[in-house]
Amino acid sequence: MSDSNTSDFTNPSTFILLGIPGLEEAHVWISIPFCAIYAIAILGNFTILFIVNKESSLHSPMYYFLCMLAVTDLVLSTSILPKMLSIFWFNSREIDFSACLTQMYFIHCSLEMASGILVAMALDRYVAICNPLRHSSILTNPVVAKIGLAVVLRSCMVILPLLLLVRQWPYCRTNIIPQPYCAHIAVVSLACADTRVSSYYGLFVLFCVMGLDVIFITVSYIQILRTVFSLPTKDARLKAFGTCVSHLFVILTFYIPGLFISLMYRFVQKMPLHFHVLIATMFHLLPSTLNPIIYGVRTKEIRGRLLRLFTHEGP
Repeated sequence: MSDSNTSDFTNPSTFILLGIPGLEEAHVWISIPFCAIYAIAILGNFTILFIVNKESSLHSPMYYFLCMLAVTDLVLSTSILPKMLSIFWFNSREIDFSACLTQMYFIHCSLEMASGILVAMALDRYVAICNPLRHSSILTNPVVAKIGLAVVLRSCMVILPLLLLVRQWPYCRTNIIPQPYCAHIAVVSLACADTRVSSYYGLFVLFCVMGLDVIFITVSYIQILRTVFSLPTKDARLKAFGTCVSHLFVILTFYIPGLFISLMYRFVQKMPLHFHVLIATMFHLLPSTLNPIIYGVRTKEIRGRLLRLFTHEGP
């Protein structure tokens, strides 16, 4: 590559997002399910926020954490889908270098934040079931606010080095990203430098930060299950465990796909590129869509308030 061509990409002003590589002719059709996913995510998460705000009986730590998760899901889906749909509908593939880094930051920061919120929700379930008489005195509103602030600060600080590393690499190969959004691994792969430190730090975030979250959640649920199985009656055991089912579903829809995506990108090379991209995109977006549905269906208070809204009954 000549010096003039190399300089064009050393500090690229824009990247080109390909959308779903190899399926460009089907972009309009592919956009339909993604548009539906975005509509459900927006409607569902705003509904959760509205119901918790209006229903005074839901003003408790579990639902405050659920609202934090809803906001995180809105940020994540909005970071990805508007630009993605503009690629599918209007072939608007260019994205400014700074805008690409900003999108990358919000995507990965939202994922870290969601992980931290799931830990906070596990702590709430642990205190509620293992120490119910002290639940309200332990998880007071100031404590919940401090936990929320700690989750936000941790996420912002953990992801910031990824952004700084990506910003410093020279890009002399191409500015074409075979994705519909700026994912960290996809951008780093375009750099013409030794990016192992960036890859190692990404693995550190995956296994040490989110891995510690999984360990904390696992330990919490081991203690919860020990307490549940020690209850004297079957009805009491079912009622106690029933308060955790929604949280367990949300945990499974978040961590299992996230681990699968990260390992697939790093270690599975034989799959077609469009399959990689479609699976990764769906796995990033489905939790944002499923979370309000899971809590809406499984939580009696949310379901009841929602039914009253549709039937126009009083509070």
